[in-house]
Parts: sequence; C-alpha cells; structure tokens
Amino acid sequence: MRNWIIAAASSGALAVVLGALGAHALKELLPEAQMAGFETAVRYQVYHTFAVLLTVVLARQFNVSLLLPLWLFAFGTLLFSGSIYVLATLPLHHIEELRILGPVTPIGGMLLISGWLSLAFAFVRKVKD
Repeated sequence: MRNWIIAAASSGALAVVLGALGAHALKELLPEAQMAGFETAVRYQVYHTFAVLLTVVLARQFNVSLLLPLWLFAFGTLLFSGSIYVLATLPLHHIEELRILGPVTPIGGMLLISGWLSLAFAFVRKVKD
C-alpha cells in the first residue's frame, strides 16, 4: 500500500501544479471551452487522488483487498484526465490530428465508474466482521 500512497501523493502534487498552470499561464492562451475542459481534468484528478488514498485506508481498516478499485482509479484517471489535458492544450487546428484521443476520455470515465462500483462490490462480498 506504500506505493499507492506515494502514487496518490504524486498525483495530488501534479494536480496542484497543473491547476496553477491552468489558472495562471493557460487562462489567457486557451479558449473558454478548452479551459473548462482543462479545469474538469484537474478536478477529476484531485477527486480520484483522494479516492486512492481513501481506498488505501479502507483496505487497511477492514483488512480487505482493494487492488482492483485502486488500479481502476489509477488507469481511469490517467486516461480520463490525461486525454483531456492533451485535447484542451492542443491548438484547435491540431485537434483533428489526434481524434484517436476522443474515445480515450469515455473509456477513462468508464474505468473510474468501474473503480467506484468495484469498491462497493468488495464490501458487498465481505463477510461481516
């Protein structure tokens, strides 16, 4: 679980850096729609950074394996927020070149949803203490 805490702390630090970059450097450079997308990516990265930390605490507290939701949160955040970061910061005339990233965002979102559902299911399956 130590590595998950390190990964979450790193993700949190990166989210703050990217949030500051968006608020200060990109705000004047990006159109409003792209800026809104960038802010959404930061927000979901922060949410799921906390989700990973909470999942680690729950795994320890209830002595249950929660590796599946941890991996789903990690890959979901990478695909969801990562694809939005790329799409939001590309000049509009280059977005067409990376249309392949379009489906990556909803796949990341489905992984995040799956992470939450697998977290719930882990406790539905768990025998009462």
